[in-house]
Amino acid sequence: MKTYMAKKKDIKRKWFLVDADGKILGRLATRIAIILRGKHKPEYTPHVDCGDGVVVINASKIKVTGNKMKEKEYVTFSGYPGGRRVRSMEHMMKLFPARVMRLAVKRMIPDTPLGRDMIKKLKVYAGTEHKQKAQDPQEIKL
Repeated sequence: MKTYMAKKKDIKRKWFLVDADGKILGRLATRIAIILRGKHKPEYTPHVDCGDGVVVINASKIKVTGNKMKEKEYVTFSGYPGGRRVRSMEHMMKLFPARVMRLAVKRMIPDTPLGRDMIKKLKVYAGTEHKQKAQDPQEIKL
């Protein structure tokens, strides 16, 4: 019996719609990362991008546990002296709620060329409207 390895031409992709209203950030991000990687499919192959696309709506209404809103920090660095910027999660949620969700999922995916292709299939929106109506995403409960 041979081991099955998925080929790029054999992969059938679907799109899923996730409503993040009232969900806990980390737990939702892990489930989304599993779908993006394709680990929910029986034909999962580690070296092939066999994951599905995910559209997340209501990212501004996610919840976090503990004191993360005040204590968690997002650090960016421009490369110039004095170019380090530190923002709290509370500040990021006010300015860029979709970016918080996207970063949580992105950090759960491998930092490789394959992982960069996977994260392109994630679309996050702060409100209820999204632009992926043509993909006809199926709503799932996570």
